[in-house]
Amino acid sequence: MKIFRGFKHPGIAPACALTIGNFDGVHRGHQAMLSLLKGEAQQRGVPSCVLTFEPHPRDFFAALTHNPALAPARVGTLRDKLIDLAQCGVDQTVVVPFDRRLADLSPQAFIDTVLLQGLGARYVLVGDDFRFGQRRAGDYAALDAAGVTQGFDVARMNSYEVHGLRVSSSAVRDALTQGRMADATRLLGHPYDISGHVVHGRKLGRSLGFKTLNMRFAHWKPAASGIFAVLVYGLSEQPLPGVANLGVRPSLDPNDVNGGRVLLETHCLDWPLELGPEGAYGKIIRVELLHKLHDELKYDSLDALTAGIRQDCQDARAYFATTRQK
Repeated sequence: MKIFRGFKHPGIAPACALTIGNFDGVHRGHQAMLSLLKGEAQQRGVPSCVLTFEPHPRDFFAALTHNPALAPARVGTLRDKLIDLAQCGVDQTVVVPFDRRLADLSPQAFIDTVLLQGLGARYVLVGDDFRFGQRRAGDYAALDAAGVTQGFDVARMNSYEVHGLRVSSSAVRDALTQGRMADATRLLGHPYDISGHVVHGRKLGRSLGFKTLNMRFAHWKPAASGIFAVLVYGLSEQPLPGVANLGVRPSLDPNDVNGGRVLLETHCLDWPLELGPEGAYGKIIRVELLHKLHDELKYDSLDALTAGIRQDCQDARAYFATTRQK
């Protein structure tokens, strides 16, 4: 899959079949839409294209109005979004920064400047709740009318349901926020996961006897947080069971080496000896969050923190022992 930052690049295809959205957590509804998009692109002999935004439009308006509550909790990072889109067979993804210039485009200006001049859209597929343009004034009817007069096809995909539940990014966020990991799996079509490079941290876990793999979650407001039983991919031929903390580590100094940023800290229950003590730094790993043990806790001392981690490891081992028996 080709990835472009902005749509003014010579490598972008001159024509495409296009869908537009934030795609925060490429869930089963998104996957169905992308499958339809690929078929329409093949019929027209053009590449399939996703137009997405970073930051999320609601992140932009939250910053503009100094109201962080407007920003949605983030299901995934941009990295994981692009990985998921590539796995769905998308030919090209265009990531556009959502800024004041884009926010101020009228619906017609968005169609002219972005869809036609920028991306050469011949077919546009949107969801049933799609809105666009300044103050979200544009809707499916306006887009369809423009397609008739300006020569591109427009289609709308209705809601996608699983066991009577409408699949949406909001539903995924709710499941993750509430720790309903099995529901998140049903909505996503796979266990919720986070990938990235292993980075250096404070190395406190090592001093406590629980070496951790640290990954930064590149958004300040993750949908999931707490302590989880996990599987780690990318360190050995088989996935490694572990326990992980996703969040801001309230027991630690917010001015530590990670600056209070959101981290996914994962302790493998059985560390691969062939890696050695330093063998994971710089590697790209993927961590599946399978079962939530509890929310983040603030411990009053390092001894209490150590005891808490030890209990989390025991609980994670018990979870994996139970799942193996099923």
